[in-house]
Amino acid sequence: MTLSNPGWPVNLNHGDVSVRPFKRSDAARWSELRRANEAWLAPWEPGTGTTWHEAHSPAAFRAMLRGLKRSIKDGTSWPLAVCWQGHLCGGLTVGNIVRRAFGSAYAGYWIDRGHAGKGITATALALVVDHALTVGRLHRIEVNIRPENGPSNRVAEKLGLRREGLHKRYLYIDGDWRDHYGYAVTAEEIATERMIDRMARLARTEADH
Repeated sequence: MTLSNPGWPVNLNHGDVSVRPFKRSDAARWSELRRANEAWLAPWEPGTGTTWHEAHSPAAFRAMLRGLKRSIKDGTSWPLAVCWQGHLCGGLTVGNIVRRAFGSAYAGYWIDRGHAGKGITATALALVVDHALTVGRLHRIEVNIRPENGPSNRVAEKLGLRREGLHKRYLYIDGDWRDHYGYAVTAEEIATERMIDRMARLARTEADH
């Protein structure tokens, strides 16, 4: 753990799901996943000014990782690989970390389409939010999702994130300024029950029925 970025590095796991820092050796797998998932991911992500293929090459990953290392050193980001049974299948970033009186950050995530629907993203987000609001010494995590993105909204709702409202024309994505739902959770809200424990409890309840 560093003084400028408490809570980092992050290595977490629950069952078959694990979360860890990205590394240079992830370049080929990351590129393969991102390129294969263009139709699945592009409608929900800001553009890069280049083609999707160019923006998601192994070289682009290595350049991105160099930039992310600077943000880690500055204490403003946690770029994380999401893995299923040890294999990279997605990503989760805690970004725009602001300390002191604000104590807040944003979380964003993506998952390979072939791994969607397995509860991987929800588990990874639960693990990371629990860590960020305890060991990471943050007070609040926000997640912003387009209303049309049903799977991503279900992740936030499954974890019981509080929907605070609709941010009109919030981000420029896919050729226009897009509305986003704003979700949030604070340290006080997980003080009595961590998100990962809530997931386990709900899963047991569903199994009983």
